[in-house]
Amino acid sequence: MLARIAGSAYASIMARTDCPVCQGSGWKVVERTAKGAKALAADRSGSAAGEPKMVWAVPCDCTTADRAGHVLGRARVPERYRHCDFENYETDNEIENVSREQLAAWSRSLAQAKLVVQRFAAEFPVGNENGLLLMGPCGVGKTHLAVAALKEIILRGHSGLFYDYRELLKEIQDSYNAESQATEMGVLEPVLQAEILVLDDIGSSKPSLWALETVGHVLNTRYNEKRVTLLTTNFLDSETAGNAAAPAPSPRVVGMRAPTIEDSLTERVGKRIRSRLYEMCRTVEIFAPDYRKEIRNITRSAGSSS
Repeated sequence: MLARIAGSAYASIMARTDCPVCQGSGWKVVERTAKGAKALAADRSGSAAGEPKMVWAVPCDCTTADRAGHVLGRARVPERYRHCDFENYETDNEIENVSREQLAAWSRSLAQAKLVVQRFAAEFPVGNENGLLLMGPCGVGKTHLAVAALKEIILRGHSGLFYDYRELLKEIQDSYNAESQATEMGVLEPVLQAEILVLDDIGSSKPSLWALETVGHVLNTRYNEKRVTLLTTNFLDSETAGNAAAPAPSPRVVGMRAPTIEDSLTERVGKRIRSRLYEMCRTVEIFAPDYRKEIRNITRSAGSSS
């Protein structure tokens, strides 16, 4: 009975109020033998005495038409990234004035990253006590892959949440304002409890003691509760800035600048958090040029030549 009530409430919430089929109820009447049909109510009008007529129904098509949009909205996935999936993640971009060997190296890096993240999403939650840390320069599709994984997982019914690193810190800070309707715990609880959390662009704001303590609390809590976190960052590991116990960095693509200690991920998030990330995430390094920049350059060249 409770499941029936919950299902009815869910269908009503997801229904279009102007739907000509269900008139906003979220249900349409079907034959009793139709797949998924449920007896929702007894309708005695027109029935013989003592023989109540059952109304058999299934969720109206209007409740499922934008299901993905509702689910992604609840997970806070920005509109800009909602189209991202594994199918439209490109791994073989054509770039002018680059050798075939270099293009092949970039393509291998992109394809390997896609393979790892896609397998992670497909197998979740089985064998996924560890999350992923996607590292690489701007414009290589780290957020695209993270959102693709999050979409696939939450559309299977798991709870998930997307947060930009700076946005999360700002929301927590804003909750300290006496006029704010939000509380610190109100902001943090969904972040701590979600089965999978995407924390995008970690290290993007200048580190402060408060920020490091806050992010450290989030990561430690999720790690201790065995909840999976998927992070992206534009900051790489330098050979001297990483954790001494960490595995050696993977060979990098020819032509990509190695970070200095000053602009490494360790410098941006602190040694303690970087050490925790080694424990809780598999690091996936992606090396390729800024695809968005290349597209802009191609567009400008085409425009100037026309």
